Amino acid sequence: MAYFVYLLECADKSIYTGITTDMARRFAEHKHGIGSHYTRAHAAKKMLYSENHATRSAALKREAEIKRWPRSKKLELIGH
Repeated sequence: MAYFVYLLECADKSIYTGITTDMARRFAEHKHGIGSHYTRAHAAKKMLYSENHATRSAALKREAEIKRWPRSKKLELIGH
């Protein structure tokens, strides 16, 4: 099973980082307020970036790494 690490932009321009096995389903969950407490409070707007990982462990490690980054480095990752 493939896992995805993704970054999405919220209404307040903050960037949320997460993992999933189904990008479309997960984004729909975020949009409908059932994705996470953070996106429920900050209103998910659009997907900015995703990358594939072969294992859940690898995806979780990458997610943790990205979450430690400042906003500027996250924007660099997505090419902004």
